[in-house]
Parts: sequence; C-alpha cells; structure tokens
Amino acid sequence: MQNETGLTAQEVAQRQAQGLQNNHTENASKSTKAIFSDNILTLFNLLNILIGICLFFVGAYSNMFYLVIILVNITIGIYQEIHARNMVQKLSIVSKQGVEVIRDGQVTSIDSSELVLDDVVLVKAGDEILSDLEVLDGQGEANESLLTGEADLVVKHTGDELLSGSFLASGSLTAKVIHVGLDNYAMKLANEAKVHKPLDSELVRSIRKVSRFTSFVIIPLGILLFIEAFFLRDSGIKDSVVVSAAALLGMLPKGLVLLISIALTTGVTKLAKKRILVQDMYAVETLAHVDTLCLDKTGTITEGRMRVEHVRPLHPVYEDQLSAIIGSYLAESTDNNVTMQALRDYFSVSNRYGAGEKLGFSSERKWGAMEFRELGTIYLGAPEKLVPQQEFPEIVAAQKEGYRILMLAIAPNQKLQENFEHLEPLAIFEIEDVIRQNAEETLAYLHAEGVDLKVISGDNPVTVSNIARRAGLPNYENYIDLSTCQTDNEVRKAATYYTVFGRVTPQQKKLLVQELKDRGRTVAMTGDGVNDVLALREADVSIAMAEGDGATRQISNLVLLDSDFTMLPQVLFEGRRVVNNVTKVSGIFFIKTIYSFILSIICGLTAIAFPFIPIQITLIDLAIEGYPSFFLSFEEDKRRINGKFLTTALKSALPNALLVILNVVTIYLIGQGNGWSQLDTTTLMYYLLIGISCLAVIKACLPFNPLRIFLASTTVVGIYVAAMLFHSVLEIGFLTMTTLPIFAIMMVLNAILRLIIWKITKI
Repeated sequence: MQNETGLTAQEVAQRQAQGLQNNHTENASKSTKAIFSDNILTLFNLLNILIGICLFFVGAYSNMFYLVIILVNITIGIYQEIHARNMVQKLSIVSKQGVEVIRDGQVTSIDSSELVLDDVVLVKAGDEILSDLEVLDGQGEANESLLTGEADLVVKHTGDELLSGSFLASGSLTAKVIHVGLDNYAMKLANEAKVHKPLDSELVRSIRKVSRFTSFVIIPLGILLFIEAFFLRDSGIKDSVVVSAAALLGMLPKGLVLLISIALTTGVTKLAKKRILVQDMYAVETLAHVDTLCLDKTGTITEGRMRVEHVRPLHPVYEDQLSAIIGSYLAESTDNNVTMQALRDYFSVSNRYGAGEKLGFSSERKWGAMEFRELGTIYLGAPEKLVPQQEFPEIVAAQKEGYRILMLAIAPNQKLQENFEHLEPLAIFEIEDVIRQNAEETLAYLHAEGVDLKVISGDNPVTVSNIARRAGLPNYENYIDLSTCQTDNEVRKAATYYTVFGRVTPQQKKLLVQELKDRGRTVAMTGDGVNDVLALREADVSIAMAEGDGATRQISNLVLLDSDFTMLPQVLFEGRRVVNNVTKVSGIFFIKTIYSFILSIICGLTAIAFPFIPIQITLIDLAIEGYPSFFLSFEEDKRRINGKFLTTALKSALPNALLVILNVVTIYLIGQGNGWSQLDTTTLMYYLLIGISCLAVIKACLPFNPLRIFLASTTVVGIYVAAMLFHSVLEIGFLTMTTLPIFAIMMVLNAILRLIIWKITKI
C-alpha cells in the first residue's frame, strides 16, 4: 500500500519535473517596481517635471532649483516603503521547517518546500500543516484558528482534510499531500488579497485635487502667457519661458507635499522606536481619522494563551494527592492544545503514578482519560460530559463569568472505558483567556475618543462576549452568531447594529468591513491569521500582529512588532500630530497657489508680465514655507481632528493671498504712474510678498512659546537677509529712499487689514 511505502524516488522526480512541488512562496507585499511607480508616476510630479524640462531647454538652470524639492519628496516616499517592506520580509524569514515523509518505504525528514503531490506525511501533535493533506490513517485534532478564527479543535479521521496553515494539537496520523503551492487553501485565501488597495489619505487627496485643477488651467494659461511674452512684449524665448514657468509653478504646493512626507516619515520613525512598523506612511494619517475599529479576539484583546485562574478541590480523600495526580496525567499526556499548556504552566509535571492505557482528549468527546495502577482511571474534560452539571452550581457560575471549565474525575480501581457509568469529581479548574495588559484602558480610551469598537471572531459569540466584558468593551452584551445568517444581506444588516460577532467566516469578515465603509465609516482592522486577510485588505487601515501569519504582515499597513494592540493610541497620537500640525501651517503654502492662479489670469487678460520668477518662488518655498513649518510639525498635538483639510487650508490662505494680489496691483499702478524702473517695481513687489507671507508664519505660530517666537523672528530676519545677499541670483535690487517708505506704510496697512479680517472671520 502507498501509505506504507510512500512514493518512489522516480515518482518524486516526475512530480518535480511537472512542477507539482510545494516550493511556491506567496508574496503579497508591494513590489519594488510598484513602489517606484506609485511615488514617481503622479500628476503632481509630471506637471513639475514638464515645467523643468522647458526651463532646461532655454538654459534657465538656476530657476530649476525647485526640482530638488520634488526629488527629495520622491526619495523619502520610496525609501520609507522599501525599508518597511524589507523589515516585514525579515519577520517572515524563519528557520526552515522540516516534515517527515515516507519514501521508498523509509521515513525521512525533508524541507517543506520539497514536498510533492501524493507524498505520504507523518504528522504528530504540535506539527504545523505545511500543505493540504488527506488523512490516510490515525486520528488527531487540528487547530484551525488561523484559518477560521474558531478556537475549538477539529477532530480529523481517515478521509478528512487537513488544511495548510493549521496545526495538529493532539494525536498522530499518516496523511497524503493533495495540494501543493498555489493550490493550497492558505495560498488561495492570501491570493485573493494580493491586489493592492488604493491609497487612502485625505492629505494626498487634497494635493491631487489641487493638481487636477491646476492641470486643467496650466497648459492653456502657460501657452497664453508665453505667447503674450514672446509675441506681444518681445521678451525673448528664455524670458518668456521663465515668466510663464513662475506663474505655473506657484500654483503647485511643492513645499506642502514635502512637508507632509517629512511629517509622516518623522511619525513613522517615532513609531518604529515603539516597536510599531509602518509599511504605508499615509496609514498613520488615516488612522487619525478612524471612527470604527474592528478587533480580533485571539491575539488582540487576549494574548492567545490560557491561564489557570482557580483550582477548586471537590474530593477530600484525594485533596492531598491532587497535584501529584494531575502532574502525572500531564507528564504522560501527548495532548498539546492551549488548555493543556495552561495546566502545564500551573502544575508541576511529575510521574508519581505510572500510566497504563491512555485515551487522548477529543473535542468530539470533550474529555480524555488515563489509567493509573495505584488509582484507577483519571478523566479530564468538560464537566457536563463527566458528571451531572446540576450537582455543581459553582460550575455554572464560573461559566457565566466566561471561564473555560475543566473537571478532573476518577473511576477508582477501574479500567479505562468510554462508556463509564459513574465518576467521582476530584477538582474543577477555572481557566481564562488571558486579557492583554492595559487592554481595558486602551478600549476605554478609544471609546472616549469617539471610536466605535467591534469584536469580530470565529469563536463562540457567548465566549467572545464574556471576554469582551472582562476587557471592558462597551456594549459587550450586544452579540450575534453569524453562522445563523444565511445571506450576505443579513450579514450587512448586522454590521452596524451589533458589537460582538461570533462564528464569522473570512468572507463574512470582509462583508462586515465593506458595509461599515459603505456607510461612510473610516475602518481600521486588526488581525493575525489567514482568516483575517480579506478583511484586512478591505479596511482603510490594516494592522497585523508580528506573531501572526506571514500573509497578514505582508498586506497590512502597520505591523505591531510586539503583537500588542494597546499601542494603537500611540499611532492615533502620531496621526493627529501630523494632520493637526500640517493643517495649522497649510495656510502658508496655499497663499502662493491662490495668488499665482489669480495673478496669472489677470496677466493673461492684460498682457502684463507675471511679476515673479521661479527662483524667487523657490526661496519662499524654502525659507518661509519650509523652515518654520518643518519645526512646527514636530510639536505634540493630540486633539481630535476637526474639519476637512483642504477647506481649512484654503480658507486660512485666502486673506493673505488677496493681500498679495492687492499689493502687487497697487505697486504696479504706482510704479507705472511714477515712472519707476522694472527693477524697483519688482523689488518692492517681492519684498511685500515676503512680508505678507511672514504675517502668515506669525499667525501659524500663535499662541507664542519660546520655540515659536524663535521660529517667527528668525524666519522674518532670515528671509530678508537672504534676499539681500542673493539679490543678483533672485534678479532683484535693494529698497531705495523712494520705495522703502512705501514698503513700510503698506506693511503696516497689511498687518492692520489682516488683523481686522481675523477678528471678523476668525480665519
């Protein structure tokens, strides 16, 4: 028979030649090509590069300095994503797992990647199932929690399937490989989640909106401004391109894009020090907007292990022997489920009594047994299967508290038999799922911050509800068994009504997340098993535990390296810090976007040259927008996020942008009326532009503290000093005895007007 001799060497070679080998490794993480593509091939980058190409061809090299900002932004994005991906891949590199197979009648140990179709495998308690198998002989119990979320063990008999990704908790058996590589169950489930979900970031969406809007006007405006400069004003091709490029570049918030990248990267670095790996830096921002958090039970709220909480002796005759009896039972038992591990952690394992016949624990029977020559037969299992439960009301009370109850019982001086008549209870063990330290405080904090909490598990809903109660989850009593839902529509209806979901399949988890998102929720999902992969991919923010399955780590936005969900508030704080700080300074950046757009239209209608050139705009990008905003972005700010980013930013920028337009038009008219030179007019316009931009910096620094006073003062002084030092490169001059008084008067008026606008509108 094949299960006695296994495959021959020739049969193995044939299957290897046919590609029927278990050597496929699924990689659901982002490829290097995709990372480069996502960071380089954007509309924002395209517009900036096209303008740069035009400047290059006319030899305006100094005006191309702005491209450094674009390059730095691209580099930061690519580096951060590749670094995070490589970290996750290192987490997935584990020692090669061996498996015992029968080949040519001999038992041999091979690497799991060398398995071929129809190989005969020997599986014992504790072994991971590395390929889909069919049981040929023997009996055991499989733990499929990483596949289904169901904590109960599944009995496997001859003819049953053992799915890859599970492991054998008890028993031993012989099985045949029926699927390899991509055909394995775990691989198929992971493959469904391989398509990368689109980036979900309000900050990025805002930049894209601005880029899309400007893309509609940049080309026609650029052509119009160039034609007017070249044909109507005879400016020459270089000057025509430079002036046109300045108008177009001003509409694109380059500095803001860089600031967002730097702020998020800073957050990623800070989180890394707290053992939180961020694969998608924009997920930090998205988590700050999350209003619904879906939690797995095992490995998230609980530590994924059991602990004996109470031992209650029930038989005075055997009370002194209790430790020796259970110690001997544990020493002789091959059962390896989490409950037995909890008992081994609590009791000292010894072999005081020699064991005879044994019957391993079965989730079908819900008990195991072992003969001891000096005692009789000891039974260990669910109380209701061993004795009439009504005789022990304390058992019922303990079960209501959410404990898992085991009873130790004895049949004195009797042989082991499955159809026993009467047992004498020795003790009951109250065993609990260990709740993570600080879980209660974390859930209470998230609830207080307006985050709707959902627990989604493949386990029994009553069990999950009790664990949720012990963890302090609000509305823990509001639970449902999703195995009772027959249609997708029933599952969707349950999504918003219930708090605790039990007996949930992987597809149902995905449906729940989809429904919550369809109702306008921003959803985060935590998980650690293959059964969570589809829902993690669907969620706005996916959070994996490092101890979980490799597929979940690869497709998740964040990986908790200590598998501790109580660190989630730290990510929330970082997201709020980034969004609140970027929003606070964004008004500085959009001033240029607004006035460039309006001035371009005015210049296009009047055939007047745009007043500034790219290098002048770049200095403002660096000194006024970049310098203070960079340092302000590091400040702590845990406030809830209010309002939409783009709306808030544009409102904040509008008053200053209108002041710039008013000043430019006024100076142009004064200069024309008094016969000023083009140099004097441009110089005064540029100095006023700097001054109004500095007013925006000062407002962003309110209320003042030592750091903000330093930033505001050094920004004002620094940019004027830089303008004077590099006046020749900037193609401006110095203020004269004629233009200096006008500058002073207009800046005083600008400050007064800005203060009045702020008092009236609070903008």
